[in-house]
This record gives sequence, C-alpha cells and structure tokens, in this order.
Amino acid sequence: MSQNKKYSPIGVFDSGFGGLTILKEIRKVLPDYDYLFLGDNARAPYGSRSFDIVYRFTLQAVKYLFDQGCQLVILACNTASAKALRTIQQNDLPHIDPSRRVLGVIRPTVEKIGEISKTGSVGIFGTPGTIQSESYNIEIAKLHPGFTTSGHACPMWVPLIENKESDNPGADYFVEKDINQLLAMDNRIDTVILGCTHYPLLLKKIEKYMPHHIAVIEQGPIVAESLKDYLIRHDDMEARLTKGATCTYLTTESAEKFGDLASIFLGETIHPRHIDL
Repeated sequence: MSQNKKYSPIGVFDSGFGGLTILKEIRKVLPDYDYLFLGDNARAPYGSRSFDIVYRFTLQAVKYLFDQGCQLVILACNTASAKALRTIQQNDLPHIDPSRRVLGVIRPTVEKIGEISKTGSVGIFGTPGTIQSESYNIEIAKLHPGFTTSGHACPMWVPLIENKESDNPGADYFVEKDINQLLAMDNRIDTVILGCTHYPLLLKKIEKYMPHHIAVIEQGPIVAESLKDYLIRHDDMEARLTKGATCTYLTTESAEKFGDLASIFLGETIHPRHIDL
C-alpha cells in the first residue's frame, strides 16, 4: 500500500454470515485490494424485519464503513439489497458524500440470468423478506420484460446452515420439499437463483434434488465479476482504493462466536473484532 494514500478498503456488509460467501469469491477475483467486512450478527436475521428497520440498520452500517475509510460498500445481503439499497443510493448518498458508492447483489444476478435462461421462466429461493419484497421480480421485469418469475421463501435454510446441519440428513427433507414447492409453481422453470448468500452452503443437496436441466445460480462468482467490471469502467473509484491485500472482519456479536461460525463459510480461521453500531 502506498504511504501517501489513506487506508481505503472495499467495505462488504451483511446482516449475518452469508455475505462471507460473496467476500470469498470477490477476493478470489480481486485479491490485491484491502477489504473490511462487517456483519451485524447481533441484530440478524434481517429477513423477517420490516423495510424501515432493515433500511435504518443498513444505513448505520454503511455510515460506519464510510467512517473507516471505505469509498465503496457492497451490500452482500439480499435482504439489505432488497429493502435498503435504493433509498440509500437515492436519498442518503447525495447528502453523505456523492462521490462514494453503495452496490448490491440483486442487479448483477438478474443481469446474468438473461444469458442463461432459455424458457424465460426463473425461480428464486430467498428469505421471507427477500421474497416478500418482490425485488427480484421487479428487477427481472425491468431487464427482461418477457420473463416469468416464481419466488419461494425457505425459512428453514438459514437456521440449518448456522446450526451446522447443512451436511446432515435432516437438511435433505427441507431442501427437497422446497425445491418441489418452487417447481410446482411453474413447470417451465429452467433457471433457479439462490437469492440468499447462505444458500451456496446447501449447494450439494440442492443439486441432488434439482432436475439436471435446471441451472442453479450462485451469486458470489457473479457479484465478483460484476465488481471487477465496475472497477474497470470506473477508474476514478478504482484509483481511490488501497491495495494491501488485507481483510479485516468486524461483527456486532461476540468476536469469538462470529469467528467460530465464519470458519464454516470461509474454510479458514479468522480473528474478528467486536464493534457497536
């Protein structure tokens, strides 16, 4: 990192742990940058909370990351992207600092499915909050007007993952049941979006019960490529980011508890720090 440039990491925010799957993929594609991950684990899950609360919590986190030097923040959380991103971009950023950016995970995912789906019938698995918000339906209708969207909420998937049950037989029951319920909504579905950043941890089981002709879309690799493309197109932003190849982890929960569960998502041991928002 150059001595004359202030520490300016890419901020990555999630209400819980799932955003670590996004961060992991981003670091694979863009390993040189500094990263600052913040998990609001003390107040998670956001999935069942109201729009107003999700917006307020997300804005607090974004402001905190800005205060730490972040010029660019990724909301690596579908619920925050669905319920808070647009308001923050349109109402808050102009007042806080118009030169900073907050990006989400929904739009890059929706852009990608245009290349993948042949039938134009897309299924979405998500938390109750994401499905209820209809954010995917709205974005898909905007970018792919002829497409049909079917959303199905999977309230049991996140607890299974966070209780380290995702590899156990009990998870099979819920995964198979939810897949069957989604596919019963539209027999033309050929593409399914995993619309929650936790869900890649259930990918083996999802692929076990998903018919082979249906493409299952993980967000991590898509968001990572989208960010790479964004930085190529916005060299003014790219020039403001520091490159020390560091990654710092912050949590509103106990650091020990966060570190223990984070290792499931990252496959490595980390040393997080507790903060209050």
